Amino acid sequence: MQTVLEFPLQLPASAYSYGMRADGETHGVVLTKPHVVELILDLAGYTTNKDLASQRLLEPSCGHGAFVVAAVMRLLDSCHRHGRDVAQLGDAIVAFDIDEAHVERTRDALVDILKQNNVNKNDARLLARRWVRTADFLLTPTTGTFDYVVGNPPYIRIEQLSPELQAEYRRRYTTIFDRADLYIAFIERSLRLLSPQGILSFVCADRWILNRYGAPLRSLVSSGYEVRTYVDLHQASPFESEVIAYPSIFVIAREKSGEPVKVVTLSHATEAECAATTEVHVGHASPCPGVTFAEYPTWFEGDEPWVLSSPHQLAVLRALESRFPVLEGSGHTAVRIGVATGNDSVYIVPADADIEPSRLVPLVMRDDVQNGTVTDARRFVINTFNDTGLVNLADYPRLSRYFQLHAAAIRRRHVAKGNDSGWFRTIDRVYPALVGKPKLLIPDIAGANEVAFEVGHFYPHHNLYFVISDEWDLEVLGGLLSSSVALFFVWSYAVKMRGGYLRFQAQYLRRIRVPSPESLPARLKAKLKAAFRRRDFKELDRLALVAYGLAELPEFDFVDTRK
Repeated sequence: MQTVLEFPLQLPASAYSYGMRADGETHGVVLTKPHVVELILDLAGYTTNKDLASQRLLEPSCGHGAFVVAAVMRLLDSCHRHGRDVAQLGDAIVAFDIDEAHVERTRDALVDILKQNNVNKNDARLLARRWVRTADFLLTPTTGTFDYVVGNPPYIRIEQLSPELQAEYRRRYTTIFDRADLYIAFIERSLRLLSPQGILSFVCADRWILNRYGAPLRSLVSSGYEVRTYVDLHQASPFESEVIAYPSIFVIAREKSGEPVKVVTLSHATEAECAATTEVHVGHASPCPGVTFAEYPTWFEGDEPWVLSSPHQLAVLRALESRFPVLEGSGHTAVRIGVATGNDSVYIVPADADIEPSRLVPLVMRDDVQNGTVTDARRFVINTFNDTGLVNLADYPRLSRYFQLHAAAIRRRHVAKGNDSGWFRTIDRVYPALVGKPKLLIPDIAGANEVAFEVGHFYPHHNLYFVISDEWDLEVLGGLLSSSVALFFVWSYAVKMRGGYLRFQAQYLRRIRVPSPESLPARLKAKLKAAFRRRDFKELDRLALVAYGLAELPEFDFVDTRK
């Protein structure tokens, strides 16, 4: 049976220029440690006791060949065990990479291995060329299905690609949503290429399991596949070099067995820890330092975030979610992010800037918020809008002259490209009326929930999220949002960063559940307000337990940066 999912698309070579791996550097390759590669192959079930020559393995982005080389070594061992001839191996491996240099390097490594296993040079070269192909996996027609898909797909934000390529990827892959990373499409296509008994085993950034952009992919997995094992590598080092990535290994099968999902956390991803993980995967769990293990009887449904806390923590979270509405549930409270300009060095100016004062809006940035206190740094953001839309620069000669001085830098911004009439606009529109509204300010990255009350003097910068409300006394709400109960919600859903820090993005803040303000006794609200003003977090934690009707909160690890 022939399965062809795509048709060729001819695009300029420059449009294909993605090569970003886990370190975020374009055209760089981050090598997965050999014993982690072996673990991923084990988790996929690509083992030498099977007749691997009769099955097919896919590596969609081979880089320097770490996975393909290890797979071929196993294939040759299996071939020897099962009496297979090397001529029977041509369809057993398929690997892609968009970079010709990566392909040639991988082919050379495979030729060396084949020659070491008594395959003559010509046959070795033919096999290597058949196995490893220079092509864009996401656009290249593929014949047949695969029993195993393994690897480390490239990490690159979709908006960094050419507009033509973005449009084509979005047309072909339904899971590319919002500002998704390209690895989303790699996972989607790889899943769709699995045989009925096929297994996918990837090491990959884990943001998609919680983030908004991962919702369509989570829904796809839930509807047609089964998660078998999930390995959390947040604290570990699965790569040969230090990278800024938050990886995991996930094993997803086409066939649904109904077995509990095994969730494993590794401290360092050492050889011993990886060996223990293999034992856990096959049901022979044994104690190993640095390895924690849990079983989830059921997995998450639909596009639900995969909240991989302990079963007890998850039970408490679900109980709270069943009892209290989300922060924005009433429609009278809103979570927002501050203004993004596209070039802060141009659009954020001091008070004495030679620009019409009516075009300047007082700004608060992350550095201006310390220990709950908001400092006036006398910074302003240029407002390029009026009530009806973009301003007419002819009406503001000083602003026009300022923008002309900085025109080159302004026009380099993504928002300015192809936008001749609005080339000078900020990414986000500024609404000056927001300045006068009281608001709670929450920094984007922190160890804990650092909430500050701003009485109504500033417009927030985009490294600050803020909460406004027509129903809450914001200092009472600030007390609840400063508590460990509120942090528990964010901690459960947010991507954990190295060092224990969290992203307090709007999508996570909106998952915080709160009692309705009218349900809280006046005395409790007064105590919350007073403790918030004193920044007495121990007292706020105690009062929040009362507000939520909890005797205690499950323990969870976080860096308490609240001061």
